Amino acid sequence: MIPKHPVTSDNHSHQGHLPGIATEENRPDKPEEACGVFGIYAPGEDVAKLTYFGLYALQHRGQESAGIATFEGTKVHLHKDMGLVSQVFNETTLEELPGNIGVGHTRYSTTGSSRKANAQPAVVETSLGRLALAHNGNLVNTTQLRSELLEKDCNLVTTTDSEMIAFAIAEEVNAGADWIEGSIKAFHRCSGAFSLVIGTPIGVMGTRDPNGVRPLVIGTLGENPVRYVLASETCGLDIIGADYLRDVKPGELVWIDEKGLTSVQWSQATRKLCIFEMIYFARPDSIMHGENLYTYRMRLGRQLAEESLVDADIVFGVPDSGIPAAIGFSQASGIEFAEGLIKNRYVGRTFIQPTQAMRESGIRMKLNPLKDVLTGKKVIIIDDSIVRGTTSRKLVQALRDAGVTEVHMRISSPPVTHPCFYGIDTDSQDQLIAAKMSVAEIAKQLGVDTLAYLSWEGMLKVTKQDTNTFCSACFTGDYPIPIPEQIKRSKLVLEKAAV
Repeated sequence: MIPKHPVTSDNHSHQGHLPGIATEENRPDKPEEACGVFGIYAPGEDVAKLTYFGLYALQHRGQESAGIATFEGTKVHLHKDMGLVSQVFNETTLEELPGNIGVGHTRYSTTGSSRKANAQPAVVETSLGRLALAHNGNLVNTTQLRSELLEKDCNLVTTTDSEMIAFAIAEEVNAGADWIEGSIKAFHRCSGAFSLVIGTPIGVMGTRDPNGVRPLVIGTLGENPVRYVLASETCGLDIIGADYLRDVKPGELVWIDEKGLTSVQWSQATRKLCIFEMIYFARPDSIMHGENLYTYRMRLGRQLAEESLVDADIVFGVPDSGIPAAIGFSQASGIEFAEGLIKNRYVGRTFIQPTQAMRESGIRMKLNPLKDVLTGKKVIIIDDSIVRGTTSRKLVQALRDAGVTEVHMRISSPPVTHPCFYGIDTDSQDQLIAAKMSVAEIAKQLGVDTLAYLSWEGMLKVTKQDTNTFCSACFTGDYPIPIPEQIKRSKLVLEKAAV
């Protein structure tokens, strides 16, 4: 029988600075990030502190909540709360998380609202002891899976698909399976995107769904004995001095215990890594496909310059994600690269609402134009994407107010015309500006002199990989994992043809 209640905490949880509720004024004009996961098996090391720093490096993947669970034999210590990693943890809370195994999570909500109960890791009881699960991605069969679990007298206490995966594993383990067998049986009940790190009393495992939509990498820490680390991106390895070993393969489970690392290919795989991981989500110092993403994004900018060059005095990127492409654009075009915008990196999310005048000025809380650089200039501004267009419109107005004579906007990806169902929080299709308007209409809406996106063909050329190995449904509407009609109808509200 499945336990009716998950274990919520072995430690007292403090009330940190809670993120504010997103409104039309403060929502970023970007696809919201996925989540960050981290796991470590390291006897003799301070796993809580190593997990903390791993999450610190993965903070860009989710800023709403953070949590760490550690295993000290059969005892689990858990601390999680709303807020940034640095707000949720301190030296005292980390000292209360002893053990040899650590699992960490930093969250942006996709399935399940932004509240403390939905923070991860999810910890549940099984007949073999507790498990702690951290999830990056989004299931598309949550309604079916939830019904199956509720029929088995499971009292789900959160609204997350992550908790459902944890309870599905518990159900299989309680029926007599070991950790690996039980987890694999549970994974076969899940459809969608899931990169998971799962801690148990005797080992830690990592897995990716058969399409590998979200990333997960393996690292090694030290020698004799080798200790293993799992992280969403290689930047989570770098910060603790771990060496990148390889990616977890789509449809693979890796089990790490006192004997080392064991690999089980539990499903046939058709690789479909989210292309937006490379364009925007992952940190530019992370490595994918054997190269630094900073280098890849510079190539996007060079290709963009080849396709849509325009006469201008300077080129600059929207900090921080647009900067590598802007540098590449500058190199290919010969137009001077400059910093036209300064980013306030400490704004975060806050309960304190700005004044009406500040809301009307809009962008300046996060991005402030450099008037001395911009006044009297024709500028090219580079960004990686436009989703709704609201922030971009305010940014263009701020540039006009700073004395810019011409604003030419260039986007280093194709138009986003379809919502994501696999772990990125995009609006329904009727809120996506490129699904409703032509490029010329968007340019008029934003108030720019010219607007151009990177072509689909140009993006494929730059990627230098078999393009069939990426999920690019946000550009094409070609979803690699079937979406149930009920879920599809909630977001796909237009009949616009794929780009």
